[in-house]
Amino acid sequence: MNLLPWSIYLTMAGALLALAGGRRSAGTARWIALLTAAGTWILTLLAATRFVPGPGLQTLVDVPWIPAMGVRYHLAVDGISLTLLVLTGLASTAGVLFSWNIEERTGEFFALFLTLVAGVYGVFLSADALLFFVFYEIAIVPKYFLIAAWGSTNREYGAMKLALYSFAGSAMVLAGLLWVYACGGAHGFSFGQLTHAAATLSRPGQIVVFALVFFGFATLAGLFPLHTWAPTGHVAAPTGASMLLAGVVMKLGAYGCLRVALPLSPVAFAYWQTPIAWLAVTGIVYAGLVALMEQDLKFVIGYSSVSHMGFVMLGLAAANPRAVSGAVLQMFSHGVIAGLLFAVVGRMVYDRTHTRQLGDLRRMKLYRLVPFATTMFVIAGVASMGLPGFSGFPAELTILIGTWTAAPLWAAVATVGVLIAAAFTLRAIQLGFFGSTGPSSASATDGPGLHAGSAPHLSPITWPEKAGALLLVGATVVVGLKPDLLLDWINPALQSPLLQAVLKGGAP
Repeated sequence: MNLLPWSIYLTMAGALLALAGGRRSAGTARWIALLTAAGTWILTLLAATRFVPGPGLQTLVDVPWIPAMGVRYHLAVDGISLTLLVLTGLASTAGVLFSWNIEERTGEFFALFLTLVAGVYGVFLSADALLFFVFYEIAIVPKYFLIAAWGSTNREYGAMKLALYSFAGSAMVLAGLLWVYACGGAHGFSFGQLTHAAATLSRPGQIVVFALVFFGFATLAGLFPLHTWAPTGHVAAPTGASMLLAGVVMKLGAYGCLRVALPLSPVAFAYWQTPIAWLAVTGIVYAGLVALMEQDLKFVIGYSSVSHMGFVMLGLAAANPRAVSGAVLQMFSHGVIAGLLFAVVGRMVYDRTHTRQLGDLRRMKLYRLVPFATTMFVIAGVASMGLPGFSGFPAELTILIGTWTAAPLWAAVATVGVLIAAAFTLRAIQLGFFGSTGPSSASATDGPGLHAGSAPHLSPITWPEKAGALLLVGATVVVGLKPDLLLDWINPALQSPLLQAVLKGGAP
């Protein structure tokens, strides 16, 4: 298990090497990034084979960092964080493969890419809230530059909006943590110390502090109505960054809600539980309806991502072990499936056709031109819909069953979101890849040379694209067929005393 801290250190070293290697050649930077991402993923898998599930965090490193404030460089792991560490390794490896076409300032791109990944590893390993926050910021900052420098549609606007929302959420989190530390008489920033300190605050104080920390993290998780940065950021980001943004960065927010905010004050969580659940359910349905109306295929996937993250937040709000275990499983599942969808749309389709408009794509009948991309999109689409055999099915089913136990009405409304997801996914598959079933008229957004009946030549799918897609498909199938591979890690972690204080199994 002591291998896991090296996922941070090796990824940071890889970022520096990629930056230096990029000055020599783009190919050098690419291979350094791939070897770094794949190597750290293999490292997490090796550590997973030695992992013994249990309640509570298992310490890996614990040394003083800022002794005057009681801040420690404390890294630890449990089944929840290990699940997300494996996801990070997988998503970053696939993201490098789908960024193989980056030619402009390649070394700088992969240096920022790997710095973001190192920050994500650090968040999932942190057992000190201030250390958690530092790694959280390390993961957020590179996103702005990746989108602003290498993005596409409205990239400056998308990058700025994402940065503003992210830093506003971060400011709320930091304010809440410092409030607890200063007013609660905490002697450090460990999760347990902050929980004990928060309990000394007045009930109104706990309610306000909880709101600052929870909704600060929930901003990055895409909770309605704090979600509007997500579709814009997804669309503007280059493909590899989109995959990381949907695959792991949004999970940082949900993980912060679970690891830091929920245990902070069970009293305050009971106050906010019902509003959080209804915001999550609203996001599931609303984002699904917007996806059903969107004409830009990447916006469809962006709003789909918000809708599916709503299930994660609903599982957390339901606050029983079954729903929360489903939420963590959904984090993994959504990270894999959304990553594949963005890879197909951004790299395999848009980079070849130079359009994402369904009105254009339906006349091209992409299933004839890029059959591999079509197959991957169909697989990712049906997995996203929750078809049995893929990871989305056990994840969403577990959340809905756990939510039904807490509040049947929440589950019933969320089930409507499942039906909407099936509708917008089938629509995207039909129009985006197989063409319209009826007569179509010319679109005002037609790209150059895209006329009815035209069959432009598209470049073949490359080996990095095939390798990245097959890695992600393999992951969703393996977890879909045997979800206990992850649930056997996740469920014991939910027995920790800090989480048990809020996982009571019902609505207030």
